Amino acid sequence: MKRMWLVAGASLLVALSSCATTPTPKPQVDAAALLRDNGADAAMAERVKAEFLHAWRGYREYAWGHDALQPLSKQPRDWYAQTLLMTPVDALDTMLLMGLDDEARDARELIDARLSFDQDIEVKHFEVVIRLLGGLLSSYQMTGDPKLLALADDLGTRLLPAFDSPTGLPWVNVNLRTGKTSGTESNPAEAGTLLLEYGTLSRLTGKPVYYEKAKRALVETYKRRSPIGLVGERFDVETGKWTRTDSHIGARIDSYYEYLWKCWKLFGDPDCKAMWETSIAAADRYLPEEVDGALWYGHADMSTGARGASEYGALDAFMPGLLAYSGDVARAKRLQASSFAMWNAHGIEPETWDYRRGVVVDGAWPLRPEIVESTWYLYRATGDAAYRDMGRSLFDDFVRHTRTDAGFAAISDVRTMQKADDMESFLFAETFKYFYLLFAGPATLDPQRVVLNTEAHPLRPVSPH
Repeated sequence: MKRMWLVAGASLLVALSSCATTPTPKPQVDAAALLRDNGADAAMAERVKAEFLHAWRGYREYAWGHDALQPLSKQPRDWYAQTLLMTPVDALDTMLLMGLDDEARDARELIDARLSFDQDIEVKHFEVVIRLLGGLLSSYQMTGDPKLLALADDLGTRLLPAFDSPTGLPWVNVNLRTGKTSGTESNPAEAGTLLLEYGTLSRLTGKPVYYEKAKRALVETYKRRSPIGLVGERFDVETGKWTRTDSHIGARIDSYYEYLWKCWKLFGDPDCKAMWETSIAAADRYLPEEVDGALWYGHADMSTGARGASEYGALDAFMPGLLAYSGDVARAKRLQASSFAMWNAHGIEPETWDYRRGVVVDGAWPLRPEIVESTWYLYRATGDAAYRDMGRSLFDDFVRHTRTDAGFAAISDVRTMQKADDMESFLFAETFKYFYLLFAGPATLDPQRVVLNTEAHPLRPVSPH
């Protein structure tokens, strides 16, 4: 009944606005004042914290010292032959934000005692950067613990060979001990979602090479845009040639757009701002599609702009937040309404949704954070308590459908709500963090002063040496 009222209410507002004959100027909304007036929803913030602790205790009991917990079988899982402590590193800054001092202390002691990057293992460059490098840097900035920065610097040094391709676009994989690289088919997200982390490491250590390598990868990705300003989905890092020219805002492209804006916010780099302005203009021209009065972002050919698949999904749901953060609040509101409708179709959003047909294409949901992220950014941009109401609905559904006695389990298919034996570390880094920030007091984290990387690790500006 609640969901029907929300849809009906939105339709009524649209109808009323279309009937108006004389536009009435709207008063300027003071979002900061509304946020202050709203304060914290202490009860919801505590609820989120309690569920975070439930998941953390499951990890602590059944997977301590490993990368992740499989919450149904209650077995640990490691990404590689040796653990890299994905969950503790990803979770640490969330615990610090929540004031979970005992849990944070235990995680730091584990990281100090057990985490070593001197391992003969080939790792996924992009994932290690956003999860581990980002997590170590944010936690260092929050604690001042030099051991965390030393680990970050050691990791950064070991990852640098990934950039030594003929184009400067990073290889997909790199061996942490030997520096050997592999994986030639990459994408804009993996090449363009590195500068926040490497740039922060550069500023903190005084080593320009980190910033230079990551920025070159971003610029080389941007340089390969089409004449109409779009990027494709996949390219070869040796030749720089596109291998898939489908353009969209979903997987393999998504955070490329995010980092163009956020690198301007964090570093004040005018090149990033210029690339953002060109890129978002093209995306906003060719990717949006109106269906029955709703706004979606679909697919288009990168060279011609010809419309392609009408697919949008859990990863695409980051876009309303990015639009709101960069100042396009009106468009962000409309796209968020579509994301929420997609979620409400089954009570959890699917990985892929065909918005023209209104059907699920891929029903998996691996506990993704993006719709919650956008809800928080829109709340911060508007101060509108309706986004907290939306967040409560999302949180209720999340707990109802994914909670287990050892944590939270991914969903195999939202049409059946069958659980999968997986609890990714980004549940701690992102999903819980965005839920908590939505209900905590506005001073907990200010996105105008702190920039969150794509894994929701908060990075603070650092003056260059």
